Amino acid sequence: MNGLYDSLTVIFIFPLIIYIGANGKNKSKLTNKICAFLGDISYPLYIIHFPFIYLYCAWVFDNNITISQGIWVGTGLLIGTLLISYLSLRL
Repeated sequence: MNGLYDSLTVIFIFPLIIYIGANGKNKSKLTNKICAFLGDISYPLYIIHFPFIYLYCAWVFDNNITISQGIWVGTGLLIGTLLISYLSLRL
């Protein structure tokens, strides 16, 4: 059943989501700028995020870090990864 669910999702639901997103229209300049920024930064973020996630997960598992201990490092990692992605995009 899981294979059937996955197949139907890929065949019907994902194209529907893309269709809905492609037909949306932005009416304000601010929304257009935000969408353009998110579209521009998505590829650099995609390229560099995995090594940072891998290092963070290794640190958490090796040191038995709890959520309350690791949340600040994770938040800093998120901000740092976004910053590196932005710098990669601009430079």
